[in-house]
Amino acid sequence: MFEQFMTFLASLNDNVIWGIPMVVLMIGTGLFLLIVTKGVIFRHFGIVMRYTTKTLFQKKDKSQMHEGDISPFQAVCTALAATVGTGNIVGVALAIATGGPGAMFWLWLSALVGMVIKYCEVTLSVAYRTTNEKGELVGGPMYYITRGLGLKWLAVLFALFGFIASFGIGASVQANSLATGVNSSFGIPLWAIGIVVALLAALVVIGGITRIASVTEILVPFMAIFYIVGAIVVLILNAGEIPAAFASIFHDAFTGTAATGGFLGATVMYACRIGMARGVFTHEAGMGSAPIAHATAANDHPARQGLWGSFEVFFDSIVMCTITGLVILTSGLWHADPMMNEGAMSSAAFEQAFTGGQYIVTVGLMLFAFATIIAWYYYGEKCVEYLFKGKRIAIRLYQVAYVIMVFVGCVASLDTVWEFADLFNGLMAFPNLIALIGLSPVIKKLTVDLFSDPDRIRPRGTDFSKLLTFRGKR
Repeated sequence: MFEQFMTFLASLNDNVIWGIPMVVLMIGTGLFLLIVTKGVIFRHFGIVMRYTTKTLFQKKDKSQMHEGDISPFQAVCTALAATVGTGNIVGVALAIATGGPGAMFWLWLSALVGMVIKYCEVTLSVAYRTTNEKGELVGGPMYYITRGLGLKWLAVLFALFGFIASFGIGASVQANSLATGVNSSFGIPLWAIGIVVALLAALVVIGGITRIASVTEILVPFMAIFYIVGAIVVLILNAGEIPAAFASIFHDAFTGTAATGGFLGATVMYACRIGMARGVFTHEAGMGSAPIAHATAANDHPARQGLWGSFEVFFDSIVMCTITGLVILTSGLWHADPMMNEGAMSSAAFEQAFTGGQYIVTVGLMLFAFATIIAWYYYGEKCVEYLFKGKRIAIRLYQVAYVIMVFVGCVASLDTVWEFADLFNGLMAFPNLIALIGLSPVIKKLTVDLFSDPDRIRPRGTDFSKLLTFRGKR
């Protein structure tokens, strides 16, 4: 009976939650919001880059900073900690191994749509944020659904899905990927890895968003640079294969991939589905998770923080996933061994280029997984805070349960947990996408207001309520 249920759950995830219906809903919402915003993210891409990459290392004028628990850069690092994870290594390998090189093209398309969606959801999160009983800024889909649409029940559903998903995709699944990689590479017992990872996670998460942000602010740039530099070395060594890799991506995206070597072949439709689904899974645009972190950022305008949301997707999927995809494609391993799993494929592609290259993947997975663990804790905590009206006992119990799940993830087999994690992570998207469509007029007003004079820094305490719609408790 249980096996039949798990088979049904796996089919539900593959064909509905992360299948064509989700892809159609996500892409459709993205195209609708692209029209609503008149494509400003792409028409004014220079502005997006100016207020993100060019301001990364600038000292902030505290007199101009608005109330917020963390800086805009810390907010995007926290969000990136959750999105730049195992999906950038294992997820890309899965897309290519099953959908062929053409899957990369559809992953890119998913990212472009995701940039628009993430801009919109982050903008709303900052616009409708409020303060909790401790005076901390809080926001996210549950708040803009409640305050903007007045649909309390829909907000509760999102928070419930997010709370449950955090134990899977945030704690146990990431911990399992980390522990398995360390164990296979260095032979350290799983229980020992579990104790260390659980203790480190506890030390970080108990400090709340300020400590989480201070850790991710250092961890995310370091792990990204470490992985990118290693990948660039591989691509330099495989430089002669890069033109052919790009040619295969664009060719196979519209013609499908014929069976070659150990690769069984893939149609255009299948490459589209797997590429889109893996794209959504890695950048999480539309899931509603990242806006929870962005809501705590000090910024002069909600839509300006939305620019950081777009940058987050750009860096995660256009930069990181492309690098991983090229490493795999230039290695030729994607069609050489049909029995090779996705994690091994990425490691083997690095190792083939130079001795010890596989450790780039091992260390990358360790850092990416740990970053995701601590970032997803914060998402789960805010969902618990919303569901239980900020009761400290509920939050404390959640902290304990989360840390325990991190340890369990390190030592247990989690095939069942993976399926439930995929289910609830996907379910988060439905309430969120409904809210984005319903609040699209607000998104349009805020976008017009920012881009009417994007260089003007709004004074501290600027009231944006005249641009918002309130149907719920303020």
